[in-house]
Amino acid sequence: MRTTPVDVLRSLAFYAAFYLGTVLLVLAAFVAVMIGDEPLRRVVRAWSLYHRACARWLLGIRLVIEGELPNDGVLVAIKHESFFEAIDLPALMDRPVPFPKVELVGIPGWGRAARHYGIVAVERGEGARALRKMVSDARKFAARHRPLAIFPEGTRVPTGQRPPLQSGFAGLYKLLDLPVVPVAVNSGRLYHRRWKKPGTITIRVGTRIESGLPREEIEARVRAAINALNG
Repeated sequence: MRTTPVDVLRSLAFYAAFYLGTVLLVLAAFVAVMIGDEPLRRVVRAWSLYHRACARWLLGIRLVIEGELPNDGVLVAIKHESFFEAIDLPALMDRPVPFPKVELVGIPGWGRAARHYGIVAVERGEGARALRKMVSDARKFAARHRPLAIFPEGTRVPTGQRPPLQSGFAGLYKLLDLPVVPVAVNSGRLYHRRWKKPGTITIRVGTRIESGLPREEIEARVRAAINALNG
């Protein structure tokens, strides 16, 4: 789709409003960390809802959710086309636990707030020790009925592409022994890296998949489900 001058103006207004609001909410998060877990959860959710509001009223992007997102200790496998779905996680589910790269946890201030909120840091290429820690941390959160939110493709994928899932997804599925809820998203065609466009983003929740399936089967079923809006 061709970028129009209106798209550029909308996007600039969005960036100004969202990032200014983000600075204020990050400062609020630092204060919330010193108060307790619940105030921090509320600030994080407020940031996510603020992003939705900016996308709706400044970019003209509506969000449609088909199905019910889980709010229990399961593995939620989400299609990743843009930052939209990553930012929207705290609004989609009750205290979701993301899997960010460990480098992000080292960001001053943000890392401390993220650890208090609850994350599972991913140390790629660090071997069995790092994997054991990831699994241990994830199990603790799942036992507290917090959904584990993962992007099984590993990175953002352009609209229309269906890459194989990262090998770590099947290993995590096996070691955690949890059901998987696949989630399809079609945000990439509107929520571009620079100039964004109006329209409707759909989030479609797939059928829950039981634990204990062979690697080939779980990868095939999850890959098909998260690409349900991709064609």
